[in-house]
Amino acid sequence: MKFVFYSHSLKSDWNHGNAHFLRGVLRELVFLGHEVTALEPAGGWSRSNLVADQGEGAVARFAQDFPELSSHTYGAGFDHEAAVADADVVVVHEWTDPELVGGLGRIRRRGGAFTLVFHDTHHRAVSRRSEIAGMDLEDYDLVLAFGEALRERYERAGWGRRVVTWHEAADTRLFTPRPEIERKHDLVWIGNWGDGERAVELDRFLVTPARDLNLSGSVRGVRYPPEALAALRSAGMQYGGWIANADVPAEFARHRLTLHIPRRPYVESLPGIPTIRVFEALACGIPLICAPWQDCEGLFRKNRDFLVARDTAEMKASIRAIVSDPDLAVSLAQSGLETICARHTCRHRVRELLDHLSAISGVRPQQSSGTIQTEAAK
Repeated sequence: MKFVFYSHSLKSDWNHGNAHFLRGVLRELVFLGHEVTALEPAGGWSRSNLVADQGEGAVARFAQDFPELSSHTYGAGFDHEAAVADADVVVVHEWTDPELVGGLGRIRRRGGAFTLVFHDTHHRAVSRRSEIAGMDLEDYDLVLAFGEALRERYERAGWGRRVVTWHEAADTRLFTPRPEIERKHDLVWIGNWGDGERAVELDRFLVTPARDLNLSGSVRGVRYPPEALAALRSAGMQYGGWIANADVPAEFARHRLTLHIPRRPYVESLPGIPTIRVFEALACGIPLICAPWQDCEGLFRKNRDFLVARDTAEMKASIRAIVSDPDLAVSLAQSGLETICARHTCRHRVRELLDHLSAISGVRPQQSSGTIQTEAAK
């Protein structure tokens, strides 16, 4: 089949976590023998900021890190109808311009033979509801929501004909343990500042424990204001700014543990949705401690795949336990990796996507006989 993906960016992951998952999904589709085209807007926010922050070389790295993938830019005057004319499936990310979202729906209405899919991986459905409510999804065959709580929001609001839960997952072609790298430091936090949606939580679960326990470690991510950088320095944490997602497995491997500190909208309004960094960290075999969030969908095994700290005191106790008890650290790392491999890889998600598409068309998408044999062998 031919898939066309409209993304905010495939080439840039600057403050753009969906690029991580999308790259993994596209790689799996290519591996299965499908044809994949990715489109992104010229001058997109993520890519523009990456170039301003790191230079054109950071964008050029995409071709080196993901040689099987490519992404084409579109601007004013681009012929979208021609771009999707021979597509079997068109997947449109929710950061796509609303006018284009509606325009692709109209192409579908006028006789487009493709299955049209909308993909939501953000909390705007609750934090900026009017923006999602303004999307014209009438002609979309399927909506992919990256958590059950988000799917329920779409269902209650009547957005889309058919809405299913499609969680993010780890690209285990990239995210894998790196035992050859020595764990020289204690703690690494990889995450963006955002819009201050977890400023208090970062102080409680990262800055204060790091300072009180005199931890060695680093923080990677973007959009940190001066006061946040000063707090990290006061805690003895090294701030390294943006990190290419392809470099994250090695960064995890140099540290003894990492944290999951979710943004407040997910905790308060969309429970059950972890960030993609949870999947990626566990896939890399690094012990993980989570600030409070509800795994109400049972994605993981609590206190086996990771530890949960309800407050600063529990976070410090959990960090001490992992740093001082190698057996606990190994047990957590092995258990988390086991769950990822069993349930939460991009290969799992591609299979789920193909099942959803089959439910719409009534026909299971074809794969090459070689791919089927490879899958059966696994």
